[in-house]
Amino acid sequence: MNEQYVRDLHEVDETQVALVGGKGAHLGALSRIEGVRVPGGFCVTTEAFRRIIAQAPSVGDLLDRLSHAKADDREAIRTISAQIRRTIEETAVPDDLAAAITRALARSGERAAYAVRSSATAEDLPTASFAGQQDTYLNVVGPESILRHISRCWASLFTERAVTYRRRSGIDHRTVRMAVVVQRMVFPDASGILFTADPLTGDRKSATVDAGFGLGEALVSGLVNPDVFTVRDGRVVARMIAAKQHALTALPAGGTQEVEIDAQQQEQPALTDAQAVRLVELGRRIEAHFGHPQDIEWCLVDDGFRIVQSRPITTLFPVPERADGENHVYVSVGHGQMMTDPMKPLGYSMWQLTAMVAMHEAGGRLFVDVTPRLAAPASRAALLDALGKGDPLVRDALQTVLDRGDFVPSLPDPGPGGPPAGGPPPGGAPAGGVRPGGVADPIATDPAVVAELIERSRVSLAALERDIRTKSGPALFDFLLEAFEEHKRVLSDPLNIQAIMAGMEATWWLNDKLGEWLGEKNPADTLTLSAPGNVTSEMGLALLDVADVIRPLPEVVAFLRGVRDDGFLDELAKVAGGPEARDAIEAYLDRYGMRCVGEIDITRPRWREHPSALVPVILDHVRNLEPGAAGRRFELGRQKARQKEQDVLSRLRALPDGDRKADETKRMIDRVRTFIGYREYPKYGIISRYSVYKQALTAEAERLVRAGALAEREDAFYLTFQELHDVVRSNRPADARLVRQRKEAFRAHHALTPPRVLTSDGEALTGAYRRDDVPAGALVGVPVSAGTVEGRARVVLDMAEADLEAGDILVTAFTDPSWSPLFLGIAGLVTEVGGLMTHGAVIAREYGLPAVVGVERATRLIRDGQRIRVHGTDGYVEILP
Repeated sequence: MNEQYVRDLHEVDETQVALVGGKGAHLGALSRIEGVRVPGGFCVTTEAFRRIIAQAPSVGDLLDRLSHAKADDREAIRTISAQIRRTIEETAVPDDLAAAITRALARSGERAAYAVRSSATAEDLPTASFAGQQDTYLNVVGPESILRHISRCWASLFTERAVTYRRRSGIDHRTVRMAVVVQRMVFPDASGILFTADPLTGDRKSATVDAGFGLGEALVSGLVNPDVFTVRDGRVVARMIAAKQHALTALPAGGTQEVEIDAQQQEQPALTDAQAVRLVELGRRIEAHFGHPQDIEWCLVDDGFRIVQSRPITTLFPVPERADGENHVYVSVGHGQMMTDPMKPLGYSMWQLTAMVAMHEAGGRLFVDVTPRLAAPASRAALLDALGKGDPLVRDALQTVLDRGDFVPSLPDPGPGGPPAGGPPPGGAPAGGVRPGGVADPIATDPAVVAELIERSRVSLAALERDIRTKSGPALFDFLLEAFEEHKRVLSDPLNIQAIMAGMEATWWLNDKLGEWLGEKNPADTLTLSAPGNVTSEMGLALLDVADVIRPLPEVVAFLRGVRDDGFLDELAKVAGGPEARDAIEAYLDRYGMRCVGEIDITRPRWREHPSALVPVILDHVRNLEPGAAGRRFELGRQKARQKEQDVLSRLRALPDGDRKADETKRMIDRVRTFIGYREYPKYGIISRYSVYKQALTAEAERLVRAGALAEREDAFYLTFQELHDVVRSNRPADARLVRQRKEAFRAHHALTPPRVLTSDGEALTGAYRRDDVPAGALVGVPVSAGTVEGRARVVLDMAEADLEAGDILVTAFTDPSWSPLFLGIAGLVTEVGGLMTHGAVIAREYGLPAVVGVERATRLIRDGQRIRVHGTDGYVEILP
């Protein structure tokens, strides 16, 4: 069939999405798979749609208006979309186009019944399924009716739901075209949906079959509850048979009707177990062809299956690529690093090259394979203990996998030279920084140790800054590979690891022992207030000093309220008091300008590149706090810690064997105050080095743009370090198609929720707290900073958009060190991600803020502006009436 406007299904495949849309392309591909039966039919191509749009010039103007409508202006989107649909439906189908469609119908059976189905070019894609966003019409009979329904399908490209979905997916309305599939109608005994991976857990080895009597639209529309079969390893392992009171059937003259099912048949299964297994085998063949888990619509006719649609399941989190066929258990790095957003390829490849353990990418996130440690009994206990202290949900998820007994292999314990226990880094500590027994070698409680470590890091950073200045081209990449080894050497310095662990272990000791001896809950939260040498808390306090400079300068305050871009510092110097304010901000950037939200991704703009990100926080401090707040805050914390120490030691001495207990506790208090501040420094050192790497790589990317090897500087971010190295070394342009694909994938990764634990079968596990000591309806998390506070919840997903008042409680997904300046203007903290020793927890304790972290879905369950009560000692949040 060589018509310009019509293609037989057998003539198309998945490479022709631009011509026949996603559905048409997939159906054509399905019809070519051996053993897969697809009802015959044809596609009305996107060229026909283009012809119709050309005949309706007003559509162009309406599309302009639709593109400029604000995302939250639902009424405008609804009105404009309806106008576009009405215009398309009222546009007459040209005679030659109508004749081409009629000829195709004559070949397929003019008086037969057909399904007329929308097939958009942005549909059934690996990153966006668009399931249900455009229209399908069943049991359409006769050429006139079919032409009318084809027009309706064209128009359905602009349903309100399809327009909204495209906007959310970042797809331009003008770039999408609509084809239409016209397919012989199937009148099934049963129909439904097959997911070749469990759509809830992500398990790729479990398939789920939803089945009902009659046409499948009854299931899709929610008219009936389906039978559900779970099939694994060639057998049905679970089934749920629903009472199916209704079905959708075809009318002889066209259209469909709802009918009641005979009472004796209602609870009969729509499929036998053998049929469900056979269907899944067919699904596995389809999945293998497309290379992705599939969402498949099927019909059962005379004990034979017909496939009427197959699309990728776009909600599954990807699995790290491994070719060994073995079982693997992965733990999220992002949850340990308090940055669960996706990273661009240059970002995650740089983290892989500088990390202390091997990391595997999936969905733009990084994971550590902990299978070897789980497999050996002794290392398993140490791993669970270490990860459980960081995030109890990770421990519970791992325990869930272990309890199954058949997924993790059993291996002997590694010897002294085996890999470290660890896993993903707990905050700023290098991954694998714990000996196999889980305890670092002890060091003396001596502030000189911390001073020496900071000096070692400073010297190494200064050498990096000095030596990289003259490097470019291939020599730069050779230099960076050597610099990465120095980077890891600094992190793996035994003294560095000992100092980090000394502070953490002293914290655990104090909480455990004082809980046992005095009944105290988390006393270390108070004992660590205003601990010296915490570079992250100092960063927050330093921004208060900037606010102190700006507060008495009204012209500067007024100017900053109007800042909209990052070039404001030069303009600031022109207003009264501006030079003084600019100098204060510049001095802050000199010290902390390498930091930013999501700073482990080198591609994120640093504060030095994006200084306007700090302006809202500075203005909040000017408005909410008094001059000298930094010094008062620190001194108040120090006094509270001192008072707590005196109280604890006094009470201990009154106990049996009290002098010994008090002496041990005093030693641990001294130890925690000596070392706990340092645990933030390694991350500061990492990000300081990253800033140097980025400046050099950005300069190189600009050189590549001038040479024509990159279209724009940011394209370098969508190549891995190795790929960028290859571009420089080969002196050839980067693969523009690869860059475009990476940009599309990065956008799609934002829609995925990374799991704390992921198996090689694709199962995503989030873990559970399993607590019964919290009030009904409370949101459970990890208690990380003692105290109880009640206030207005401010749900903030972007630090730059924070608008906080004194007494507000910050509710957000995660906080890395860059968020710490916000902590000085709030009364409490709730996050979705975190554990006892992650950055947000450490800084909350530093500032004495009641905090609960690891509260699943907190930003969705708590509404902005609601009053909540944070129980930082007991680890839960109440939403108040």
